[in-house]
Amino acid sequence: MSHLRDELQAVGLRVTAQRLAVFAVVREQGQHLRADEVIEATHARLQTVSTQAVYSALSALCDTGLVRRIEPAGSPAMYEARVADNHHHVVCRTCGVVADVDCAVGAAPCLDPSSTGGFVIDEAEVTFWGLCPACDQKAPTFPLDIQGESL
Repeated sequence: MSHLRDELQAVGLRVTAQRLAVFAVVREQGQHLRADEVIEATHARLQTVSTQAVYSALSALCDTGLVRRIEPAGSPAMYEARVADNHHHVVCRTCGVVADVDCAVGAAPCLDPSSTGGFVIDEAEVTFWGLCPACDQKAPTFPLDIQGESL
C-alpha cells in the first residue's frame, strides 16, 4: 500500500482511506471494472465507505491520470489502471467483454485525421468491435431464418 500512497502524493492528491481502497481495487482487481464492481470491492475492503466517496475517488484518480475511464458505446463507464500508454480496446458485441489492444503505430495519437478543425490532437481513442473467442465458438455457422431455425 505504501507505493499507492506515494503515487497519490506524487500527483498532489491527499491520501485518504477511501482513495487508497478505490485505487487498490482498480489496481488489483483487473482491467475494465464497472463502477458497481469498484463499489462492491471497495465496500468489501472498507465497509464504511459511501458510494459517493467511491465515485469521488474514481473522479480524482481519473483527473490525475492514475486511473483511466473508458466508455464503449452502449456500455457503462469502466475503469482501468493501465494508463500513460497508447492502447485501445476491443469489445465483444455479444457478451460485452473488453480487452486491451496495443496501438499498431505506438506513438500518440496513432491516427492522423484528415482535418483537425484547428484542434491540437494529442490522443486518438479507437474501439474495435467483434466477437470474443467464447462467443465466436457459440455462434451458429449455418444460416438461420428470423426465428433462429435452420434453413
